[in-house]
Amino acid sequence: MSTLVFDIETVPDTDLGRRLYGLHDLTDAEVAAVMFRKRREQTGTDFLSHEQHRIVAISVAMRSRDTLKLWSLGDEDAPEKVLIERFFDGIERYTPDLVSWNGSGFDLPVLHYRSLLHGVNAARYWELGEADASFRFRNYLSRYHWRHMDLMDILSGFQPRGRVGLNDTAVLLGLPGKLGMHGDQVWDAYQRGELAGIRAYCETDVLNTYLIFLRFEWVRGKLDATEHAAEIERVRRFLADSEAAHWREFAAAWPS
Repeated sequence: MSTLVFDIETVPDTDLGRRLYGLHDLTDAEVAAVMFRKRREQTGTDFLSHEQHRIVAISVAMRSRDTLKLWSLGDEDAPEKVLIERFFDGIERYTPDLVSWNGSGFDLPVLHYRSLLHGVNAARYWELGEADASFRFRNYLSRYHWRHMDLMDILSGFQPRGRVGLNDTAVLLGLPGKLGMHGDQVWDAYQRGELAGIRAYCETDVLNTYLIFLRFEWVRGKLDATEHAAEIERVRRFLADSEAAHWREFAAAWPS
């Protein structure tokens, strides 16, 4: 069985904002400012509703057999539709177990709305047992099934008051946590043309999530101490073999 850990990064869908609010003569930055303001007036927070997010990066870690791979889907200039297609194509081909941090609350709903927009077929992902009986009691969509593990939801005991952010949980476990960027800085970075930095940030979030997942697998008895240590060593080898600046920074912030 393969495990796919994933994370997305998003920016305001300013094309949608123009249509929603009749802002056709404004720049992207001006449209986004209106979107944030209207959301703040409605809810008290400027965090946009799911359909108003446009995906600019999807990063994944794939653990299968004896390999661990971690990368961002598509090229930097790939359109949103291509990123989404590649994500769901991976599920179609490999039927991996999915692991996320707040994936049920944010990443997957955004992917749902954006795949609806672009007409992205994802039959395997939406399977509930009609074509494959094994999905009847273990699918990607049901909250208490384990084909998708939203670690934030699980570790909170499925209680909103028990939820903790990825960074704080990573730091609790002695992991680097978020390095150089936070989610609320992505829009500004995107406007500066720093998509490579956004993708690197997304990848480090994926690795933090994967390392938390390994600890959870140990705690719940799916890995013993020796197996857990071997998986951690595999991650350290991945970091040592990489010349990418964000992985060198991650390794330096995560001493043995």
